[in-house]
Order: sequence, then structure tokens, then C-alpha cells
Amino acid sequence: MFDLFIRNVDAILPGSGRTRCSIGVRNGKIAAILAPDEVTGSVETIDASGLVAFPGLIDPHLHLGHGNNIAAPEEPRDADLETAAAAKGGITTFIPYLLSTQPYSKVARDLIEITAAGARIDFGYHFIISTEDQLAEVPSYAAEFGVPTFKVFMNNRGGEGSRLGLPDIDDGFLFRLCEAAAANNGMVNPHPENIEIAWILRDRLMKRDPDGESGLAGWNDSRPDFIEAEAVHRVGYIGEQTGAPIYAVHISSAKALEAGLASRRDGRRLFMETCPHYLTHDISFAGGNIAKINPPVRTSADRERLWQAVLNGEIDTIGTDHVHRTMEGKSGGIWKASPGCPGMETMLPVLLSEGYHKRGLSLERIAEITSTNTARIMGLSHCKGALTIGLDADITLVDLDAEWTARHEDTISSAGYTIYHGWTFKGAVTHTYVRGHAVVLDGQLVEDRAGHGAYLERRLGHQ
Repeated sequence: MFDLFIRNVDAILPGSGRTRCSIGVRNGKIAAILAPDEVTGSVETIDASGLVAFPGLIDPHLHLGHGNNIAAPEEPRDADLETAAAAKGGITTFIPYLLSTQPYSKVARDLIEITAAGARIDFGYHFIISTEDQLAEVPSYAAEFGVPTFKVFMNNRGGEGSRLGLPDIDDGFLFRLCEAAAANNGMVNPHPENIEIAWILRDRLMKRDPDGESGLAGWNDSRPDFIEAEAVHRVGYIGEQTGAPIYAVHISSAKALEAGLASRRDGRRLFMETCPHYLTHDISFAGGNIAKINPPVRTSADRERLWQAVLNGEIDTIGTDHVHRTMEGKSGGIWKASPGCPGMETMLPVLLSEGYHKRGLSLERIAEITSTNTARIMGLSHCKGALTIGLDADITLVDLDAEWTARHEDTISSAGYTIYHGWTFKGAVTHTYVRGHAVVLDGQLVEDRAGHGAYLERRLGHQ
């Protein structure tokens, strides 16, 4: 007897790809993968004819906060809204970046409890390391909290981090963090930018355009591709010297991609993530400042090079870099507008519509970069990342041919808008299951699932 039986579905299975089958779920785990016409006893049976089953998506990069503060959730509703947005997009696990200037030993347990009380999906955390006290505690974060991944803002110099309340750091701090990560089976997730050069370029541009009327092109010119590429090269080299693997977040440009590939050719352990907005938006976007993101959206040539990297396996993972500040912060010209945008509800639709339908991106590759690779790199492959017997029954069902239009007013995230407003997508999430429990059915949220999500301790195994 199964708790859930999904009949006659085209599942993306490891090793065999798209396969017509039925999936049996028991006690929150995938218990059987059977012939499509198999008939068996089950508490609940879903006929998924015409649908495709993906392993539940894992978003390794987002910011979960309260209101316009993206440091950390302050009440369960914060997690409820954003995990609802995630589930609507087929995401069954996410790993936000927790930001604090206090040692995480003092705040993390409470924040995990707050998140769990509202979460509809499973979650982990990355810790942003910015202070000496936090750096000293890195061994305990990995051992006691199951947090082996540490973000560092390479651009936090000369007061650049004050917007987020963060102190300055330098390459010596980065070096010691890499040492600590290597010694504790951890990984460093750098935000790669050479901010000193960016300041020079920004000041020159602001003299010519003090009101920020240059828009996305001006923002790109103020933080250009080569300052991202230089930082990717630098952190890869420091990682090699210390023995720490590097996970380069939100690769936005062809030059940064090539810098990462060069590091790999030199034998360095460097993983690369890109984001949907870098695959769909560039400096010509008519919506203007709502697509201000850091790093900036680039040129159409950068966009197409990143698609090539997604198609050919050079990019390891997709993360949304979801930020749920409202659109009110986008006013005042490009220099004053708040960076970041929501993206969890549209991550999979982008890959289906723009990737699978328009560019021939395989469904198997989508499963790799949204789930399987992410689980392996982030220390979750013991329970997540594939439709395999014994793993959690995290299952995303998709109608590949369903067409729908994204609108601000339909956005579930507290951001209340989408950079895809008015876009028509082909491919839609119909059902999302987390450990065998439906959190989305027929495209609608299941109302009583807040608090179903569980915190996941992680241990890295890819080294």
C-alpha cells in the first residue's frame, strides 16, 4: 500500500531520462518506480497522463527576509509567502543566505525555528561570513548546524557593505575563510566583483549622468564584465592555494564564465551558477530599472553565451537570487534604485519556455541544473535531487504545452511584481509534492501546508 501513487507519468529518471512509468510513495520517500499501467493499492492516486515529472527543484541562491530587509525572516509568515512562491514554481527545497553581524551561534537556531514554522517546502541555510567572530565559528557551523557553505562579499570594502549593515573585509579575510572552509569540509560562495575599479567607473558615469537616466546600460557600464571576471579568477586561485572548493554565484557575463572555465582547466575546484534573469534580460529591456540587479544584466551576446553554457554543461546550477523587496524601491533613477528581483515562480518556466521549447534544452539537462547537480554540490544528494527509490518524494509535475502569461498581480511573493510581466510562457507547473505531500495541486496552493517544511543539515561530499 502506497500513500501516493502517480500513474502514467513521463518521469525524468537518472540514467534513463524521460521514461513513462508510475511512482509509488510511502512515508515521504519514493518507494517504487513501476510500469505505467501498474495498478496497486494507494491512499491517493493521481493520473498524470500527459505530464512530466521532474525531481523537485532546489534553489541554492535566494534572500529570505522581512519586508524590505532581506537579512533574515522575522516571523513565520515571511517564510510562508516566499515558500509558497517557490512551490508555485516547482521548487521543493531552497537554501537562503542568512545575513547577520552577530555570531550565528547566537541567532541561527531561532531563525531556523521561525522559518520552519512558516515553510511549505524544505530548506537549508548558507551563512554570510563578514566578521572575525563569525570566521572563528566556521568549524561549529559545519559540525553543529549542518551549514558547510559560506558566502563572502568580495566587494565589501570602503563602506560598500554598509547598505546591508556589513563591515569591510579584504583579501586576507577571504584567504582565511577559504582556509577555514577547507579544514572543515566546507565551500566558499563568493560574490565576485572588484569594487575598487567599479567605484572609479561609477564616479565617472555619475558625473555625466547624475540623475541615473542611463538605466540598465549605465548600471552595466558602472560594474562591467571584466571586474566580475577578475574576481572569479582571483577567488579561484585563492581557493586552489587553500584547498577550498569555490561556488561562484550568479555568473552574469561571458567574461566571468570564461574566467571560471580557465580555472577549471587549471585543475581548480570551481562550480558556476547562473540565474534566469541573465538568460532572459539584457540592457535593452524596456522595463528599465525594475531589472536592476547586482551583478547587472549584460548584453544580448552575454545572454546567448550563458545559454550556450547551460546547454553544453559548462554551467553547473541555476539559482534565482530571489529578492522580495517591493517595486517601490526601484524609483529614483538607476543609481538610487534597489538591486534585485523576485524569481522563484518563474525559474522553471523560463527554462521550459526559453530553453526547452526555443533552444532545444533537454529535459534531462533541466533536471540536472535545477536539482541533481545542486543536491550533489550543496550536500543534499543523500535525500534530494533525483527521482530514485529511497530519496525524498519531492516531485514537480509539469504540463510542457500549457501557455500562460505572467502578471504582477498574480505574483505570490511579497515582492508583488515580476520582471516577466506580460511575457507568455509555454510550460507550467501543475503539481508540487514535498516528501509526498502536495503543496500545489492543479496549479493552486494547498492552503494548510505552512509549517510542513523541514530544516536540512548538509554535509558536502563532492570533494
